[in-house]
Order: sequence, then C-alpha cells, then structure tokens
Amino acid sequence: MAQHVSGDGPLRMAQHYVEESGAGSTWEYMVVTCQPRESLGEVRRRLIDHAEYGKWELRRTRIYSGGTRRYWLRRRVMKVRATL
Repeated sequence: MAQHVSGDGPLRMAQHYVEESGAGSTWEYMVVTCQPRESLGEVRRRLIDHAEYGKWELRRTRIYSGGTRRYWLRRRVMKVRATL
C-alpha cells in the first residue's frame, strides 16, 4: 500500500502504507515517479515542495533504463496522545 505520485498530467495517488522499524519508529512512504520527458528542474521543484510543505525526506532514488526516475520519500508518523 504505497502512496504513488506520477508525473503524467494530474497527480494520481494510490494508497500509502506505514512501516514499523525495529527501533520503534513508524515511517510513512511515498513514491514519486517522473517520466523522461519531464525536466529535472520541474522534478526538483516537486520534490522540494513535498519536502518543504509535507515534511518528507528523500530516502532513495532510482533511474530506470527507459529514463523513468523514481524517488522514495519518507516521513516519521507522529502519534498524538490525548491529554484528557
């Protein structure tokens, strides 16, 4: 269940998933896929927007043989405790 963002036209999003790590931290992941026809400047702007406004950090980058680029972003899931 990964949240997937594609560079084709309007953003298409699928489900996202939360992964538990061994240290007790919980991470949420999002995969951003960019087509070869997209400029690196446009892709960089989208990644910066996700990082700045959504608090995402870049976890992994992969470039495929056809020129498609895929970026894995993650952010820590904060659990809020009730104070009442």
